[in-house]
Amino acid sequence: MLAVGLIFLTPQGALIALGILVPLAVLVFVARRGDRLRSGLAVARISRRRLAAPTVAAALVAALFGVAAAQPVAEDETSLAVRTDAEAYVVLDISRSMLARSGLDGPTRLQRAKDVAVALRSRLPEIPVGVASMTDRVLPHLFPSADADVYRATVDLAIDIERPPPRSSLITTATNYDSLTAISSQRFFSPKAQRRALVVLTDGESQAINADRLARFFKRPPGVNVVFVQFWGRDERVFNRGLPEPQYRPNPSARADLDALAKETGAVVFGEDEINAVAKRVRAALKSGPTMTEGVRKTRLALAPYLLAAAIVPLMLLLWKRER
Repeated sequence: MLAVGLIFLTPQGALIALGILVPLAVLVFVARRGDRLRSGLAVARISRRRLAAPTVAAALVAALFGVAAAQPVAEDETSLAVRTDAEAYVVLDISRSMLARSGLDGPTRLQRAKDVAVALRSRLPEIPVGVASMTDRVLPHLFPSADADVYRATVDLAIDIERPPPRSSLITTATNYDSLTAISSQRFFSPKAQRRALVVLTDGESQAINADRLARFFKRPPGVNVVFVQFWGRDERVFNRGLPEPQYRPNPSARADLDALAKETGAVVFGEDEINAVAKRVRAALKSGPTMTEGVRKTRLALAPYLLAAAIVPLMLLLWKRER
């Protein structure tokens, strides 16, 4: 459901348009005076048609400037139909290896994961989606919500490398997929969510995994459909003060480990450039279900810049007539 309205942020600004009355009054006075002089000198009067174009152009410029000064804004209100039986979580790996990138100017794995997280949310507008981070534990930052703006702000501002840090600073690989059991055991999902999806954005570099245990938790009714998205490159390094850290090397078996985990748990693994396939998989897992109208999404478009741009046309006409 869509409602469109027009509001003026500073309606008093429209009074600027009244400024055209002064030059128009002067124009009328000068035109009449000229007519009297020409009549006395027996000279033909200037055609009123010659005055019409600049007069209309001046009035149009004033009107456009006046409306622009009132700051009109087109406002859309869209009510959102939200699934009542389905929820999803996007879990971002925030271990230190997610700082890896192909060069000093390239985006880190975490930044690429954030971009995918936001892009995925836009492809699932009717699904309540939550945000969590993961190292050797999973921490929820946003419980499933239909508010895309809150989701985006959470991803942008709350998610960062080792924030919070893993429990131990002595381990070299902080990521532990066994921690994902908390998604089921600690009630991350609401009880009404009978269809559940979990999207894990990670580089695949993890501690040893107890796949059987993880599979049991994922299959525990009502079950959690899991998708892994890998962010990884063979030439990527973690840079510190402009130099690659010698103690980090990409794990070449990361994808194979993820594939093995997916096979044991019934999950699916995608690459970071397969966002459409990820969204399609999540939709297929959550299927269709009942919805309810929840909240209103507002979008605003400032019209003043377009009005000022439109004013250039009659203004140029005025200048052209003046040169002639």
